[in-house]
Amino acid sequence: MEALFSTEGLNPLQSFRRWREALVGRGVPLEQARLDDGPFAAKLEAARVGPLLLTRVSHGAMRSEATRGLIQRNGKDGTVVVIFKLAGRSTRSQDDRSSVQQRGDLVVIDHRQAAHESSTDSQSMFLELPRERLEGVLGSTRLYTSLTMGGDVASTALTVKFFHELARVRDRLDPDSAARMASVGVDLIVASIADRLAKEVSRPLHGTVVVQRAKAHVEAHLGDPTLDPPQLAAAMGVSLRRLQELFHARGQHISDWIWQRRLEVAAKRLADPGCAHLPIGTLAFGCGFASQAHFSRRFKERYGSTPREYRHAAFVSTA
Repeated sequence: MEALFSTEGLNPLQSFRRWREALVGRGVPLEQARLDDGPFAAKLEAARVGPLLLTRVSHGAMRSEATRGLIQRNGKDGTVVVIFKLAGRSTRSQDDRSSVQQRGDLVVIDHRQAAHESSTDSQSMFLELPRERLEGVLGSTRLYTSLTMGGDVASTALTVKFFHELARVRDRLDPDSAARMASVGVDLIVASIADRLAKEVSRPLHGTVVVQRAKAHVEAHLGDPTLDPPQLAAAMGVSLRRLQELFHARGQHISDWIWQRRLEVAAKRLADPGCAHLPIGTLAFGCGFASQAHFSRRFKERYGSTPREYRHAAFVSTA
């Protein structure tokens, strides 16, 4: 990762002040205070993988607080922060929920008032995502902010390992591969949160969580042409009738949702210059369509133009 700031070589009496100045200069909406009197050391590093910016932060024991005023001034209402705990121990509080994170854990914090305390030699990796990317599948972030996704859970362990490796091999990825891998990583994050929500949730929310998990499963398996309502219900551990009831209660049909997401992802890729080299048939198969003809028919029904026409119009508008 590229080093953006380090207290190494600074006067120890000035290192914490310089650290706070560095964060303010980068638009980080936090007030910070030290929790011990020893020498303070900190380091800020970053790496870009496709559209994602990974930021690794190492620092001594301190307390951080995001206040409403700071958040409003920094204008990040449309994003949330996913935090991978790499070393040390942290306690985070938001939305009347407090939790502890240790090495291997994952947690989500929204851009609302929040507090954080960390131990000495704390290290975390931060990833900022559009809020709608999570809420479109999982519902309001208030359901899972400051909820620890434990590294002892398989889905979280897989997600954390994936991002470790992604950061390590990023320089060997071409732009298209980096974008695809970043998308896979975000899908893994969504799946991890969905699994965690399913483990500890009050009964009235159970149906909502099942639907959220089902939608996360769809996102992670859009390219599987065999994905259908019966397979999805089996993956969720509920009967097909029960899953249909849960979707119907929210004004949706399972099969309609699956095709809707396939078409939306296909439209996004058709308009993406990074996917311009992909033949339309390859793109269709990657979104779970069994044939290009089927894809073209459904796409025109939804968007009023053929995939080729849609791609051409998108590129012309950005030229």
